Amino acid sequence: MGNPGKEYENTRHNAGFMVGDLLASQLGTKINKLRFYALTATVKIGDVSVLLMKPQTYMNNSGTSVAEAVRFYKIPAERVLVVSDEMALRPGRIRLRKHGSAGGHNGLSSIIKHLGTSDFPRIRIGIGQPAHRDYNNADWVLGRFSSEDSELAYDAAKRAAEAACVYISGGAEAAMSEFNGNAAAKKESNI
Repeated sequence: MGNPGKEYENTRHNAGFMVGDLLASQLGTKINKLRFYALTATVKIGDVSVLLMKPQTYMNNSGTSVAEAVRFYKIPAERVLVVSDEMALRPGRIRLRKHGSAGGHNGLSSIIKHLGTSDFPRIRIGIGQPAHRDYNNADWVLGRFSSEDSELAYDAAKRAAEAACVYISGGAEAAMSEFNGNAAAKKESNI
């Protein structure tokens, strides 16, 4: 997930778009076909056909785009893998879940509303929180990473792209085992 337009490129809120672009590049394509209110690309990950999407509806209305694709392909929500930013995780961390709440994330809330369920997998990329409590969260998520956090975010986006491939080709348990918890912490400390 992310926001469309040049002014939002490389902002914290566009961490999901970073992962999509990395995946597309690794798979030799670009996410540039307009369908379902999104820029899309169809790729193969292992033996699975995958639709990469970058909703163009802005973050808070991402569910409109996702629901259009789900209805068209007649797929269950548990086959929709959403990648989003997460303030509760420090920069550089990722977390995979098979389902869960929106956790205050308006983009996830929109998807939950439009799909009618929160039972879809997600990968969350840590963007951290502002140092001061009175800092506006909207300004934070729409702001750009510091140079140090930018490197951490890029490393996290690369790991999230790997995690998405493992999730799609090897299943939830394999991906969560490799990218969550102690194994992931060891991997992150070697970065």
